[in-house]
Amino acid sequence: MRIGVIGYGARVRGVINNELKKLDPQLQIAGLVDIQPAKHELARQDGSCNVRVFDTVEAMLEEEELDGIMIGTRCSLHTPMALKVLSSGLPVFLEKPVATSMEDALQLKKGYEEAGNRRVVVSFPLRVTSIVQLAKEIIDSGKIGTVEHVQAVNNVPYGNVYFQGWYRDEEETGGLFLQKATHDFDYINYVLGTKPETVAAMVSKQIFKGTKPAGLRCAECDENRTCPESTTFRTDSLKDDWAYCCFASDTGNEDSGSALIRYENGMHVSYSQNFFARNKAAARGARFLGYKGTLEFDFYTGAIKVYMHHSPRVETYEFTNEKGHFGGDTELSRCFLGLMDGSIKESVSPLEDGLLSALLCLKARQSSVTGTFQPITWE
Repeated sequence: MRIGVIGYGARVRGVINNELKKLDPQLQIAGLVDIQPAKHELARQDGSCNVRVFDTVEAMLEEEELDGIMIGTRCSLHTPMALKVLSSGLPVFLEKPVATSMEDALQLKKGYEEAGNRRVVVSFPLRVTSIVQLAKEIIDSGKIGTVEHVQAVNNVPYGNVYFQGWYRDEEETGGLFLQKATHDFDYINYVLGTKPETVAAMVSKQIFKGTKPAGLRCAECDENRTCPESTTFRTDSLKDDWAYCCFASDTGNEDSGSALIRYENGMHVSYSQNFFARNKAAARGARFLGYKGTLEFDFYTGAIKVYMHHSPRVETYEFTNEKGHFGGDTELSRCFLGLMDGSIKESVSPLEDGLLSALLCLKARQSSVTGTFQPITWE
């Protein structure tokens, strides 16, 4: 396969090198559009020695014969870049969130409908993990009855990435519902198989705020030897990226958020995410409650438990060695390759679902600002 890459970011680079090339060792980056020259050399070092670098997406599409396109830019460019390539008809791997504003979401929806290109894989790996697939299988079997309530949580142990690196810019990220909850909302929608109707949300910023000077870096701070968030003495590859003070006056993003979502059948979901939990406090998963039983899972423990309500029985399923978003990255990559070679006809993570998740996140953010319930509609 010969792919074109728009934005050779860390996420897309990881999917290419850790997943796609393992499934197709001959895969090559044939064309690259990235404003950073260092990324051009990185692609060559990663094995795509003959990659052609282009100034524009249009030039790459015109001059290169490609089997597919991957979009790995920063978040605010996901929609503009997708709109440039959808009409090509090529399979597209699109990073989430698919849009960071309502204006972008509406434009992407319109462009998608006009292009008619259904060969799009949105980077939603959680929905295709072994855990979520089995959870859906059990729920669809009727074992726990119809799901009437969901309690979901995401306590992020690496939350400082959203306050010390480029993610701290809310204009770039669109807020942390779009950065994290978009994954969770997607797998919940997928498992339930019904549509969200209304959302009410609230966010807080209680920890990562302060009066340190704007733009202050850890290396320049007189507290860098005592601050528990200091990156100055890190020895891993994240040291240089996580450079800013998260207690400075320009630190963006909420550090916790919650949403209540009502679905069209009347049931509701409660969801909460937190960005200052650490170590063993990490949790990501959900409880799906029916009248007959409750199914719960946690990605970090790699386990599903099914509690029967009317008998003293608990079923436990355990998963091991699930890498790359708990195994989801492999399945997304397998689908993208299949769309390129024609062996797969439908995306396991279509753009319709990416748009719905983005809409839900955007409405949740609007709710948190206005203090109102927001309908999940495109009007």
